[in-house]
Amino acid sequence: MRQAQTPLFSGLLEHVKRNPVQFHIPGHKKGMGMNPTFREFLGDNALSIDLINIAPLDDLHHPKAMIKEAQELAAEAFGADHTFFSVQGTSGAIMAMIMATCNPGDKIIVPRNVHKSVLAAIIFAGAIPVFIHPVMDEKLGIAHGITVKAVQKALDKHPDAAALLVINPTYFGIAGDLRQIVRTAHNYEIPVLVDEAHGVHIGFHENMPLSAMQAGADMAATSVHKLGGSLTQSSILNVREGLVDVNRVKTILSMLTTTSTSYILLASLDMARQHLALNGHAMAEQAMQLAASAREQINEIPRIHCVGSEILGKPATFAMDSTKLLIHVRELGITGWEVENWLRDKYNIEVEMSDLYNILCFITAGDTEETVSVLINALRHLAIEFAHAEVADPIKVSLPNIPSLSLSPRDAFYAETEIVPLTEAAGRIITEFIMVYPPGIPILMPGEVVTQENIDYIMENLRVGLPVQGPEDESLQTVKVVKRQVAILD
Repeated sequence: MRQAQTPLFSGLLEHVKRNPVQFHIPGHKKGMGMNPTFREFLGDNALSIDLINIAPLDDLHHPKAMIKEAQELAAEAFGADHTFFSVQGTSGAIMAMIMATCNPGDKIIVPRNVHKSVLAAIIFAGAIPVFIHPVMDEKLGIAHGITVKAVQKALDKHPDAAALLVINPTYFGIAGDLRQIVRTAHNYEIPVLVDEAHGVHIGFHENMPLSAMQAGADMAATSVHKLGGSLTQSSILNVREGLVDVNRVKTILSMLTTTSTSYILLASLDMARQHLALNGHAMAEQAMQLAASAREQINEIPRIHCVGSEILGKPATFAMDSTKLLIHVRELGITGWEVENWLRDKYNIEVEMSDLYNILCFITAGDTEETVSVLINALRHLAIEFAHAEVADPIKVSLPNIPSLSLSPRDAFYAETEIVPLTEAAGRIITEFIMVYPPGIPILMPGEVVTQENIDYIMENLRVGLPVQGPEDESLQTVKVVKRQVAILD
């Protein structure tokens, strides 16, 4: 089987066997020139493949040998026409997607709850964002995806958009009807870019949401390191030919990528691809069975609820990755943040995320019945300890209207600024990001006009104790806005 091959990792091992005398970087020379304590901890094997793009090892910027072969195998495994390795994480791949499809002044349709790398790329590209509000789950206090109807409405208003970006699945494992969203955008010959940071594994099991490539998307930035078994910071960019200029994608990727590429990270991508291609279905099945057992046991614990398939059936909740355990704790009378700290202090458990109402735990092929039982026992103890606490009053998680964009985010970001009190900022053009957790969606971003509604919304969230983040002044007393020009008089 072709997918059993590992050209990149195997090539590195052959190079290590030859044991050449190194007069190139990295200067630690297989660990001999580094702190011996760190060398001993990492081990000689890892340090022996911490190499640089010398001729025998190919070059990520212009691959012609083992890196090229490894990327071709990855494309085959993920159902893409081309796959490119990223050592800049999925953030780098997301920036490449946007900068390869958007020129200065181009519109890009994006959900309001995008990752900050999307907003950074919009600033770098000089693009104009057209925002779609995601569907809010007021009970859980989280955002889901965007709907086909919302996409159609945005495309009707902006048929000249350069691209549409979709999150699939969300951080919480929920997916919209991606195939229909792609078809809708393709009716306008608009490419669909997918933030697939949390979906590397979904294409390997029929009971998972469709992957971006399965749904017909044009590009997908996919974190292999998050849930696919490669090392942290290693990701891929999957590309389908047609509406995307592949050569431009290569050029932008090279511009954004370090010339000192980590071969440890690249090798981990090669090996993770092999493992997923050969064993991805079994790995997903194991994780899904463990998660199903955990969900059933958690839902037997008083006043704790683990979200399951009951959430499905609406336009924004079309499918779900059941290995994500979203555990709702509001009825315990404490916050998700408090639960996270309690689990750390009492049971040495680290969760993926916590917010006002929830904690999020990932189950993967790296888990066992033993690790899951530690979580279940901890949650049982938690429910007992807080059995007599009063249920917290629900805080309505809502979103204000999306403000008007007066300047491009890029122009606002680089504009001359001044600092004004938040309470006096209505009508001014903001140059900072401001967001509330939950749901972590920008209330304001550079270039938008501050409204009194925005100010009231921020003040109300501060009053109820929700963290508001983004501006340089963490107290939110002041914000940075575009400086007004004073007329020059004779």
